[in-house]
Amino acid sequence: MAVVLDALASYLQDMLLEMAKEEVHLLLGVPGEIEKMGMKLGDLKRFLTDADKRNISDESVKSWVRELRNAMYDATSILDLCQLKMMERGQSCDMGCFNPLLFCMRNPLHAHDIGNRIKSLNERLDDIEKRSKTFNFINLAFYEDNTKKVESSVRARRETTGEDELGVVGEKIEEDTRNLVDLLTKKDKNVHEHKNVMVYAILGVGGIGKTTLAKKIFNHDFIKQEFQKRIWLSVNQEFSDADLLERAITEAQGNHQEPRNTKAALERTIKEALKDCKTLLVMDDVWDHHAWEGVLKTPLLSILAQGSCVLVTTRHDMVAKGMMAEVPYHHVNKLEQEDAWSLLKKQVVGNENNDEPKVDALKDIGTSIIAKCDGLPLAVKVIGGLLCQKNIRRSDWKNVLNDSTWSVSQMPEELNYAGYLSYQDLHPKLQSCFLHYALLPKSMVFRYERIVAMWIGEGFVHGNSRDLEVLGKEYYDQLIARNLLEPDQGYIDQVVCNMHDVVRSFAQYLTRDEALLAHKTEPGHTNNINPQNVIRLSLKSKESESNEVEWSYLQAHISLRTLILVGETKINPGDSLSSFPCLRTLHIEDGNFDALSESLVQLKHLRYLCLEGTNTSRLPEKIAKMKFLQCIILSNCGSLTKLPRGIGELRQLRYLSLDYSGINNIPRGFGSLTNLRILKGFPAHVEGDWCSLEELGPLNRLTSLDIRGLENVSSSSFAIKARLGEKVCLSYLYLQCTSSSGGAHRLVKQEEQQHIEKVFDELCPPPCLEKLGIEGYFGQRLPRWMTLTAIVSLGCLRILFMEDLPYCTELPDSLFQLPSLEFLQIISAPGMKRVGPEFLLSHHHEHPSAVENFGSDLKIEVRGCHGLERISNLPNLQNLVIIRCPQLKVLEGLPVLHRLALEDYDMKTLPGYLQDVNPRDFHVECDISLIASIAEGESGPEWDKFSHIKQVKAYADDDDNNIERKWYVKYTIDPFSFKTNVSPSADASGDETEVLLDKVEQV
Repeated sequence: MAVVLDALASYLQDMLLEMAKEEVHLLLGVPGEIEKMGMKLGDLKRFLTDADKRNISDESVKSWVRELRNAMYDATSILDLCQLKMMERGQSCDMGCFNPLLFCMRNPLHAHDIGNRIKSLNERLDDIEKRSKTFNFINLAFYEDNTKKVESSVRARRETTGEDELGVVGEKIEEDTRNLVDLLTKKDKNVHEHKNVMVYAILGVGGIGKTTLAKKIFNHDFIKQEFQKRIWLSVNQEFSDADLLERAITEAQGNHQEPRNTKAALERTIKEALKDCKTLLVMDDVWDHHAWEGVLKTPLLSILAQGSCVLVTTRHDMVAKGMMAEVPYHHVNKLEQEDAWSLLKKQVVGNENNDEPKVDALKDIGTSIIAKCDGLPLAVKVIGGLLCQKNIRRSDWKNVLNDSTWSVSQMPEELNYAGYLSYQDLHPKLQSCFLHYALLPKSMVFRYERIVAMWIGEGFVHGNSRDLEVLGKEYYDQLIARNLLEPDQGYIDQVVCNMHDVVRSFAQYLTRDEALLAHKTEPGHTNNINPQNVIRLSLKSKESESNEVEWSYLQAHISLRTLILVGETKINPGDSLSSFPCLRTLHIEDGNFDALSESLVQLKHLRYLCLEGTNTSRLPEKIAKMKFLQCIILSNCGSLTKLPRGIGELRQLRYLSLDYSGINNIPRGFGSLTNLRILKGFPAHVEGDWCSLEELGPLNRLTSLDIRGLENVSSSSFAIKARLGEKVCLSYLYLQCTSSSGGAHRLVKQEEQQHIEKVFDELCPPPCLEKLGIEGYFGQRLPRWMTLTAIVSLGCLRILFMEDLPYCTELPDSLFQLPSLEFLQIISAPGMKRVGPEFLLSHHHEHPSAVENFGSDLKIEVRGCHGLERISNLPNLQNLVIIRCPQLKVLEGLPVLHRLALEDYDMKTLPGYLQDVNPRDFHVECDISLIASIAEGESGPEWDKFSHIKQVKAYADDDDNNIERKWYVKYTIDPFSFKTNVSPSADASGDETEVLLDKVEQV
């Protein structure tokens, strides 16, 4: 079920609507057949949701689903071919611009063939619909919004009370409990003065311990003392208004004699039970904010005493938002390694053979196993249950560790069921996107733009009412909000995500009948599924030659619509892409492909093409025949030096990436690609009186633009022709001079510096820009549109990167008046001496709101700025990272600095500016000799510099043994704690004897 039937039917219906607009059915000689197919799909669509659900576990339904799925796939291919032929005869890729009558007169045999195929397909659909009656599918009408109520599975979901999960989430739960109890019992009169009832939210993925935490809060002594009434309601996904009210009355010890025949009567009873009572209401496992907003809020809000609270546990940020919970929400953290190990050991040792010493001897393997659980208690319990079935032997545990399929094949039904509930809550289009994400090799980095491009190519994101990339990003964000995708903290703005192994396993279980994801070295990976039934194939091979994927093996998968290959591929003479006539998505990365390049034109249906890091040296000259191409990624194709001239005829192209390829010029006529949304690695070059920047002028739909080689632009007049300011959809812009990239600077004359300044002055972005990057810029001043008089043009800018600025001496003060700026990163700007305005209010009279608005939740990172002397006058700077800036002497005017991170392995002493700031957290990474000085505590020379900071963590590496952050000092001011594993006599060599002081606390 790699495709969701309901979503595929919707995509096909959109295609049919386009066909119907042009009355193609008449011209193909099959009057009414197009309309009939649309009606037939509409009839089938009523019970496709039920068919999708039953296909997961009902073997009798699977063959019927496969037949319907294949019929709909065939329909998309037939309609593609019809559109393709009209494209070849017409002057535009838009079907509305064709004359179908003229097309059919010139192509009678082709028109007749397509007409017959449509008629035959309708007969297949008739037969499929007739046979559907034997399955008694339920009509689950689906509404396009997300207010649908999903039909529950046959087995009722157990309502958790949390008591069976006590002890699951580790020692951190005690700290979280204290903090939340304190929040709920605040004595500050101002806290509740604006409303009687405060709503707080605990968020986290399923099985992470939200209920456990809520139950500990609910049973806490302070809570019992503070609240007159405490009500616990397990809401769950399926609930009725009446049942929720009745259970609330029971919990509140309301009058059972009162009539309960209407919702109004129930509301009166709960009001009487709780009137003027200070109450804590815990709503556990809420999936829909209606449980509060539509059921309990109305009767309770006006009658509860001031100081009453609602505590909700949920997986979904949208639920907390819908309940108007106070921000920030409390996110339950994942298990620390030791807590996870304790939980795993508890599962294994809890059996009859209580052999704890033998289990402890396997801790090294056990910690590697629980690392796969990513800190989720439920996943740890799953794996612990599996290990209970094994002998407590090293070989057995290693087999578990190295088995890529055990988590799916031996996963308890309850966990599949829990995942199934989360999955069923998704819109069918989101279900398709979620399942597709599980095909991506998890060790690879896929930025969201590429993932969305795949979804568009597959037809998961479609429609005419909105820009598809915007819609796809919303789908991506929804998967994050539902905790099905987890943002990678190594990247800002959630551009890269990971999928938890448990979630991925569940998704792969759902796609097992038509999708295959495997490593080349996995034994038997080809035997799980008939190659002709595989619709989507994702393979990753190891680097060794013996593990190359045989292209001949791939050619057996003739039904493929998606092929993802990472690693080397063994291609023999005669191999081609002709075996994949249905392919829509082709992603080849870090492998051989050059021999197959010319056969690309045989892929008539291809939408998405990625050849990143391959040995491709050419693209087919007849690439213009690939009319449906929407995305081409050629990143890191160093052997590829030119684009075919026909690329300008790919009018449906939306995404083109050339970054770090060998392409240094683009053909004239490139500007006809007016459908482009994302353009990366665009090379700036000049040929006589023509510059490639001119080709950017007509591309006004661009949302993301990356220009390289700007040092090649010989006149600022060429930059004007790029018309960047007219691109009203542009949200990301990256401007790079490549000649000095990486810091290997040539000597740049003053005339050259002035020239590049003029070029950049004419590249002024539109006001809608949100992210800006500047790299390798060798001017002395930044562009004029970054100065005070033009600062309005950057009013939406959230993220600013600047790297490798060898001659830039200062940042304009106006930069620090950007109202939306969230993150500023400056790397390798050796001439820059100051970050922050020289005077805090120097331009306040010109822009009275600028200083107040600047830097809400601002983070600044400065790295390798060796001449930087001061960071000052940033009233809203909250997070500051300083890496290798040895001349920095002054930090001042940073009143709300919350976190300060400092990294410099050459510094011999902590900087004196620490005494001028008061961050909540200070994190430092240095060498062992400085750590030793810090470890001396109150008697050491560094104490006065950091002792006023609430929390300090200092680390040093063990270089001899290549162990990162081995040595540490951890200090908190209240309650006082000072811990270290470093001997005060340590020196820079790191050869001292380790003195463990973990257990020692100076109180």
